[in-house]
Amino acid sequence: PKCTFYGNVALGRDVSVEELRARYHGVILSYGTEDDRRLNVQGEELGGVFSAREMVWWYNGHPEYRHLPINLSSTDTAVIFGLGNVAVDCARILLQDPAGPLRTTDIAQHALEALAKSTVKKVYMVGRRGPVQGAFAPKELKEMLSVEGVKVVLREADMHLSEEERASLQAGERRPRRVYEVLEKAMQASIDTAAASAHNSAAPKELHILFYRNPSELAPSDSNHGRVHSVTLEKTKVVEGRAVGTGETETLTAGLVLRSIGYKGVPVEGLPFDQRSGTVPNVLGRVVEHSNHSGSAAGLYVCGWLKRGPSGIIGSNSNCADETVHSIRQDLEASALPVPTHGNRGDDLAALLNERGVSFVTHEGWNRIDVHETELGRAVNKPREKLASLPELLQAANGVAP
Repeated sequence: PKCTFYGNVALGRDVSVEELRARYHGVILSYGTEDDRRLNVQGEELGGVFSAREMVWWYNGHPEYRHLPINLSSTDTAVIFGLGNVAVDCARILLQDPAGPLRTTDIAQHALEALAKSTVKKVYMVGRRGPVQGAFAPKELKEMLSVEGVKVVLREADMHLSEEERASLQAGERRPRRVYEVLEKAMQASIDTAAASAHNSAAPKELHILFYRNPSELAPSDSNHGRVHSVTLEKTKVVEGRAVGTGETETLTAGLVLRSIGYKGVPVEGLPFDQRSGTVPNVLGRVVEHSNHSGSAAGLYVCGWLKRGPSGIIGSNSNCADETVHSIRQDLEASALPVPTHGNRGDDLAALLNERGVSFVTHEGWNRIDVHETELGRAVNKPREKLASLPELLQAANGVAP
């Protein structure tokens, strides 16, 4: 009822933090982590190397990533660094049959067409530590391991736990134990001749999950110096929770590499920011001026991954948001919220954006986009057909059929 939506507006580009603070009693920052942690190895700049976030935005129809130069028809092998849910999602998309159930989801059409021409038959998921430290959720892991037509391969040596890891598994939370149980069952199936013969011998695609390996180099081929052709891995061991290199290496041939080893927030002018953690310094969701938690920025709040770092799932974010809202309520009751200097409830924000020529989308415009995409999807038996370019989205928002 008292909510106004402004879409296609970027903080720091179209409006500043200070301009919002001048118009509202409180400003809550919840824009997540839009940058990626890098591998920091030789060859990371080669063609064919992307972040998993870029691929996810590509197949989900993000307008800025519609033309991501990801070539799925020039290689038969992809390597994904990381063992979290985003890595799982990318592996599942690469290995699923695009002519199967995938085509009835809301995946972007340009991605579906590229996947239909894909020659990728083998995907390696690589983690620097072991199965105990894998970040994937049991549910997502089970779904990935049960993709039809995919042979799952785990190496028995990788599933062997040290005494330290076994003790950590038994004493820790339930999720890692469930993950290990799922992986152990998958490994038994992959090494059981009868099970492999019955279920996997004719599988056209393979998923290999490798633990205790760290990338040391990405290299091009002799004929094409601009694109990745191979990945060198150094075997590791876990010492006091950290992956330590052993000096032993192995090399995989691959023409597509995705990194999914973590994310970090993006700094915005006028906003306190901790470069090391990639988060906004805060105490219970209240933004503070310095990383040592001193100097409160009155009326400025943060929640989600931007607040605590890229970890957890929907439930974690819900608890995180509850904490921030509780701080806001406390400040409201204590009359500690600053008084806006430019009116109340941002009455002139739309005027400011119009003055700057920002083509913002209202809630009514968002609804028009929703209706249009749903109608397009109904015609092809999909929940929606996403509009994957900004001009198309703006046309639909304004009631003009793209």
